Parts: sequence; structure tokens; C-alpha cells
Amino acid sequence: MFYVYVIRSVKDKRLYSGYTADLKERIKMHNNGRVESTKRRVPFKLIYYEAYLKQQDATSREKFFKTQWGRNYLKRVLKNYWNKAD
Repeated sequence: MFYVYVIRSVKDKRLYSGYTADLKERIKMHNNGRVESTKRRVPFKLIYYEAYLKQQDATSREKFFKTQWGRNYLKRVLKNYWNKAD
């Protein structure tokens, strides 16, 4: 399986999306500062993920999440997450 995920920085509240074949290990890498693009923003919380059988489907979905349409989609799907106090 390949996973597309969205994490949120506890430090600056910004989102990051990516894909991986090992979701638990990838989240650990982000939180341990072993991912160059996110190491200054640790810690992170996993807020959303999807699973795919083919890597190409996961990479296409990840690219979608990085567009304005993708961000709007996440805003709608996670509306209850955004409404709660955190």
C-alpha cells in the first residue's frame, strides 16, 4: 500500500502533504527532524491520510493536495477538525 498523508505542525500550524509506503515510519521521521523540508517545524500531528494500491495513484493525489483545489478539498473534508479547539 501507498499512503498520501497530511500532517500539521504543532509549532506553526502549517500543513505538509506527502506520500509513503510506510506511514508510521514516515511520521516518526518527520517528528524526529529527519526530513529536511520539515525539520524546523516539529512536532507534527497526522490529521488525514488515504491508502492506494498503486504508487502512481498516491503521487497524483499528493500533487492534487498541493494545489488550491486540493487545499479547499481538505478544508471541506476536515471541517470538524478545523472547528474544534486545539
